[in-house]
Amino acid sequence: MSTKPIVEGLFAETADGARLLGSRCATCTTPYFPKSPVCHNPACTESKIADAAFGPKGKIWSLAMQDYPPPPPVKFDEPYERYAMAVVDLADGLRVLGRIATDDPESVQCDQDVELIVDVLHHDAEGNDVTTWKFKVC
Repeated sequence: MSTKPIVEGLFAETADGARLLGSRCATCTTPYFPKSPVCHNPACTESKIADAAFGPKGKIWSLAMQDYPPPPPVKFDEPYERYAMAVVDLADGLRVLGRIATDDPESVQCDQDVELIVDVLHHDAEGNDVTTWKFKVC
């Protein structure tokens, strides 16, 4: 079987760990994920967008438990298992939503340090691993 990302170009595994692939305005430093072709900051004086990679270190700002299966078109492996979703402030200025990779979602708390990883989200009809970004507690 093989591995494929849920969406091409959103994340990558590098020698320094997983990264989210976005952009940043060189003028005002506003980060964007996914990539943006222009700066949307109304206070920015000149939109100069450049590719940027975000992560891997961050801190949980807010979280919630996903207690029930999400509706289609979301895919997941059966049987459904509850999980923690968190808003994470990455050290390089991006705030992003992501799933927490843990066997004990109840143990996840705000202000915990986390690290960006690439992990299996579900398996497709052929049994291939479909991957996405997640966070693991450090």
